[in-house]
Amino acid sequence: MEKVYIPHLLQRPEKTLTVELDQHLAELETLTPVRGEMTITHQGTYLEVKARADTIVTLTCDRCLQAYNHRVALSAQELIWLENEPDPATLPLEREVAVEDLFETLPPNGHFYPETWVYEQICLSLPMPQICDEDCPGIELRGQGTAAAQPVDHRWAALTQLQQQLNQPDC
Repeated sequence: MEKVYIPHLLQRPEKTLTVELDQHLAELETLTPVRGEMTITHQGTYLEVKARADTIVTLTCDRCLQAYNHRVALSAQELIWLENEPDPATLPLEREVAVEDLFETLPPNGHFYPETWVYEQICLSLPMPQICDEDCPGIELRGQGTAAAQPVDHRWAALTQLQQQLNQPDC
């Protein structure tokens, strides 16, 4: 997806650009291309961005650590205010920011990057926590409940040896 020069939106019919989405995103591994549609409308002092898209991503379950596929159906809308950024030299080193001041801004003569925006929206749509199934039992522990069981992960072997040395009486 190509970047959009914001002043060019003013010359389009109804000040709107419609972008067809049908590609893999560089920053996000997906099984299927991101397919859908995005509209970018210049509203004078802000951009109104809307998108409907879907794709399938491979996630790792937080319980059992197995990979699973997850369909992402994106329906997002955002207002991006157009204002020039203040000169960093005139800003104080620290300042308090009110909640109502937390919004996205772009310079009026700058660019909007549709691919970055879609990537961010998909990332925000991913489930938290990432669980493959409601009934996921988690990691299966072999020899659970026995003190002499071998560690599940070979990286714990050194710790097991140290524990055995500490438990032996001095000779």
